[in-house]
Amino acid sequence: MKDAWTERWDERYASEEFAYGEQPNIYFKEQLASLKAGKILFPAEGEGRNAIFAAKKGWSASAFDISQEGKNKALKLANKNNVTIDYQVGELENLNYNENQFDTIALIYAHFPANIKSQIHQSLDKYLRVGGMIIFEAFSKKHIDYIKKNEKVGGPKDVDSLFSREEILKDFKNYDVLELKETIIELNEGQFHNGQGAVIRFVGIKK
Repeated sequence: MKDAWTERWDERYASEEFAYGEQPNIYFKEQLASLKAGKILFPAEGEGRNAIFAAKKGWSASAFDISQEGKNKALKLANKNNVTIDYQVGELENLNYNENQFDTIALIYAHFPANIKSQIHQSLDKYLRVGGMIIFEAFSKKHIDYIKKNEKVGGPKDVDSLFSREEILKDFKNYDVLELKETIIELNEGQFHNGQGAVIRFVGIKK
Protein backbone atom coordinates (compact mmCIF):
# COMPACT_ATOMS: atom_id res chain seq x y z
CA MET A 1 0.00 0.00 0.00
CA LYS A 2 1.33 3.39 -0.98
CA ASP A 3 1.72 6.13 1.61
CA ALA A 4 0.44 9.66 1.06
CA TRP A 5 3.91 10.98 0.18
CA THR A 6 4.37 8.42 -2.61
CA GLU A 7 0.83 8.92 -3.88
CA ARG A 8 1.39 12.67 -4.10
CA TRP A 9 4.39 12.28 -6.38
CA ASP A 10 2.87 9.48 -8.46
CA GLU A 11 -0.09 11.74 -9.08
CA ARG A 12 2.11 14.66 -10.07
CA TYR A 13 4.18 12.61 -12.50
CA ALA A 14 1.29 10.66 -14.01
CA SER A 15 0.29 13.32 -16.55
CA GLU A 16 1.66 13.43 -20.08
CA GLU A 17 3.36 16.78 -19.52
CA PHE A 18 6.63 16.90 -17.60
CA ALA A 19 6.00 18.54 -14.22
CA TYR A 20 9.33 20.41 -14.13
CA GLY A 21 10.06 20.42 -17.85
CA GLU A 22 12.50 18.38 -19.89
CA GLN A 23 15.49 20.73 -19.60
CA PRO A 24 18.11 20.48 -16.83
CA ASN A 25 18.23 22.80 -13.88
CA ILE A 26 20.36 25.83 -14.81
CA TYR A 27 22.60 25.77 -11.75
CA PHE A 28 23.26 22.06 -12.14
CA LYS A 29 24.06 22.52 -15.82
CA GLU A 30 26.54 25.29 -15.01
CA GLN A 31 28.32 23.25 -12.34
CA LEU A 32 28.50 20.08 -14.43
CA ALA A 33 30.18 21.95 -17.28
CA SER A 34 33.42 22.25 -15.31
CA LEU A 35 33.66 18.56 -14.39
CA LYS A 36 35.15 15.54 -16.11
CA ALA A 37 32.47 12.93 -16.79
CA GLY A 38 32.28 10.06 -14.34
CA LYS A 39 29.63 8.38 -12.18
CA ILE A 40 26.85 10.59 -10.84
CA LEU A 41 23.88 9.95 -8.55
CA PHE A 42 20.58 11.87 -8.52
CA PRO A 43 18.48 11.38 -5.38
CA ALA A 44 14.76 12.22 -5.67
CA GLU A 45 15.22 12.63 -9.41
CA GLY A 46 11.55 12.59 -10.39
CA GLU A 47 11.12 12.60 -14.16
CA GLY A 48 14.82 12.43 -14.92
CA ARG A 49 15.61 15.73 -16.63
CA ASN A 50 18.96 16.25 -14.89
CA ALA A 51 20.11 12.64 -15.07
CA ILE A 52 19.36 12.51 -18.77
CA PHE A 53 21.26 15.73 -19.40
CA ALA A 54 24.27 14.25 -17.59
CA ALA A 55 24.02 11.03 -19.61
CA LYS A 56 24.02 13.07 -22.81
CA LYS A 57 27.28 14.65 -21.61
CA GLY A 58 28.91 11.25 -21.18
CA TRP A 59 28.24 10.61 -17.50
CA SER A 60 27.18 7.24 -16.09
CA ALA A 61 23.95 8.46 -14.49
CA SER A 62 22.13 6.73 -11.64
CA ALA A 63 18.91 8.02 -10.11
CA PHE A 64 16.33 7.05 -7.53
CA ASP A 65 12.92 8.23 -6.39
CA ILE A 66 9.94 6.85 -4.48
CA SER A 67 7.68 7.36 -7.51
CA GLN A 68 7.22 4.63 -10.11
CA GLU A 69 5.47 7.20 -12.29
CA GLY A 70 8.60 9.35 -12.08
CA LYS A 71 10.71 6.45 -13.30
CA ASN A 72 8.29 5.75 -16.14
CA LYS A 73 8.57 9.35 -17.33
CA ALA A 74 12.37 9.36 -16.92
CA LEU A 75 12.81 6.25 -19.04
CA LYS A 76 10.52 7.74 -21.66
CA LEU A 77 12.65 10.90 -21.72
CA ALA A 78 15.86 8.87 -21.83
CA ASN A 79 14.57 6.95 -24.84
CA LYS A 80 13.63 10.21 -26.54
CA ASN A 81 17.20 11.44 -26.02
CA ASN A 82 18.86 8.14 -27.00
CA VAL A 83 20.59 7.61 -23.64
CA THR A 84 20.30 5.10 -20.81
CA ILE A 85 20.20 5.77 -17.08
CA ASP A 86 20.08 3.45 -14.07
CA TYR A 87 16.86 4.39 -12.27
CA GLN A 88 15.74 2.65 -9.08
CA VAL A 89 12.48 3.10 -7.19
CA GLY A 90 12.53 2.97 -3.41
CA GLU A 91 14.04 4.49 -0.30
CA LEU A 92 17.80 4.92 -0.12
CA GLU A 93 18.43 2.30 2.58
CA ASN A 94 16.79 -0.36 0.40
CA LEU A 95 18.76 0.34 -2.77
CA ASN A 96 21.92 -1.43 -3.89
CA TYR A 97 24.48 1.35 -4.24
CA ASN A 98 28.06 0.74 -3.18
CA GLU A 99 30.31 2.75 -0.90
CA ASN A 100 32.50 5.23 -2.80
CA GLN A 101 30.62 4.43 -6.02
CA PHE A 102 30.05 7.98 -7.24
CA ASP A 103 32.20 10.91 -8.32
CA THR A 104 29.34 13.39 -7.95
CA ILE A 105 25.97 13.54 -6.21
CA ALA A 106 23.46 16.09 -7.46
CA LEU A 107 20.70 17.14 -5.07
CA ILE A 108 18.44 19.31 -7.19
CA TYR A 109 15.21 20.25 -5.37
CA ALA A 110 15.50 16.98 -3.46
CA HIS A 111 13.07 17.95 -0.71
CA PHE A 112 12.63 15.03 1.65
CA PRO A 113 10.25 15.03 4.64
CA ALA A 114 11.58 17.27 7.40
CA ASN A 115 12.17 14.45 9.88
CA ILE A 116 14.52 12.53 7.56
CA LYS A 117 16.12 15.13 5.28
CA SER A 118 19.37 15.49 7.27
CA GLN A 119 19.57 11.74 7.79
CA ILE A 120 19.39 11.17 4.04
CA HIS A 121 22.08 13.77 3.36
CA GLN A 122 24.39 12.08 5.84
CA SER A 123 23.57 8.61 4.49
CA LEU A 124 24.43 9.69 0.95
CA ASP A 125 27.95 10.61 2.03
CA LYS A 126 29.21 7.02 2.06
CA TYR A 127 28.35 6.56 -1.61
CA LEU A 128 30.55 9.50 -2.67
CA ARG A 129 34.28 8.94 -3.04
CA VAL A 130 36.80 11.14 -1.25
CA GLY A 131 37.41 14.10 -3.57
CA GLY A 132 33.90 13.73 -5.00
CA MET A 133 31.50 16.64 -5.32
CA ILE A 134 28.06 17.52 -4.03
CA ILE A 135 26.00 19.88 -6.21
CA PHE A 136 22.96 21.19 -4.38
CA GLU A 137 20.12 23.58 -5.15
CA ALA A 138 16.87 23.65 -3.18
CA PHE A 139 14.49 26.11 -1.58
CA SER A 140 15.63 27.99 1.52
CA LYS A 141 13.54 28.72 4.60
CA LYS A 142 12.92 32.25 3.30
CA HIS A 143 11.09 30.69 0.37
CA ILE A 144 7.94 30.47 2.51
CA ASP A 145 7.40 34.19 1.87
CA TYR A 146 7.63 33.68 -1.89
CA ILE A 147 5.10 30.82 -1.87
CA LYS A 148 2.64 33.09 -0.06
CA LYS A 149 2.97 35.60 -2.90
CA ASN A 150 2.89 33.06 -5.72
CA GLU A 151 2.08 29.37 -5.26
CA LYS A 152 3.16 28.65 -8.85
CA VAL A 153 6.79 28.97 -7.77
CA GLY A 154 6.41 25.61 -6.01
CA GLY A 155 8.24 24.10 -3.08
CA PRO A 156 7.25 22.70 0.33
CA LYS A 157 4.85 24.82 2.36
CA ASP A 158 6.25 23.83 5.75
CA VAL A 159 9.40 25.68 6.77
CA ASP A 160 11.00 22.60 8.38
CA SER A 161 11.21 20.92 4.95
CA LEU A 162 13.16 23.89 3.61
CA PHE A 163 16.89 24.47 4.07
CA SER A 164 19.25 26.90 5.76
CA ARG A 165 22.96 27.47 5.22
CA GLU A 166 23.54 26.24 8.77
CA GLU A 167 21.77 22.94 8.08
CA ILE A 168 23.84 22.34 4.96
CA LEU A 169 27.08 22.97 6.85
CA LYS A 170 25.96 20.53 9.55
CA ASP A 171 24.78 17.84 7.10
CA PHE A 172 27.97 18.07 4.98
CA LYS A 173 30.50 18.91 7.69
CA ASN A 174 33.28 16.80 6.15
CA TYR A 175 33.33 18.86 2.94
CA ASP A 176 35.44 21.71 1.63
CA VAL A 177 32.92 24.40 0.69
CA LEU A 178 33.43 25.80 -2.79
CA GLU A 179 30.16 27.72 -2.70
CA LEU A 180 27.38 28.14 -0.16
CA LYS A 181 24.92 30.97 -0.58
CA GLU A 182 21.30 31.90 -0.22
CA THR A 183 20.00 33.81 -3.20
CA ILE A 184 16.85 34.87 -5.01
CA ILE A 185 16.32 33.43 -8.48
CA GLU A 186 13.69 33.40 -11.20
CA LEU A 187 12.47 29.89 -11.96
CA ASN A 188 10.94 28.71 -15.21
CA GLU A 189 10.86 24.91 -14.96
CA GLY A 190 7.76 23.19 -16.32
CA GLN A 191 4.38 23.58 -14.61
CA PHE A 192 5.44 23.70 -10.98
CA HIS A 193 8.53 25.96 -10.73
CA ASN A 194 7.53 29.37 -12.04
CA GLY A 195 8.41 32.73 -10.56
CA GLN A 196 10.75 34.21 -8.01
CA GLY A 197 12.00 32.05 -5.16
CA ALA A 198 14.65 31.84 -2.44
CA VAL A 199 17.19 29.03 -2.77
CA ILE A 200 20.31 27.60 -1.16
CA ARG A 201 23.14 26.77 -3.55
CA PHE A 202 25.99 24.59 -2.35
CA VAL A 203 29.00 22.96 -3.95
CA GLY A 204 31.28 20.91 -1.73
CA ILE A 205 34.23 18.51 -2.11
CA LYS A 206 34.38 15.50 0.21
CA LYS A 207 37.47 15.44 2.40
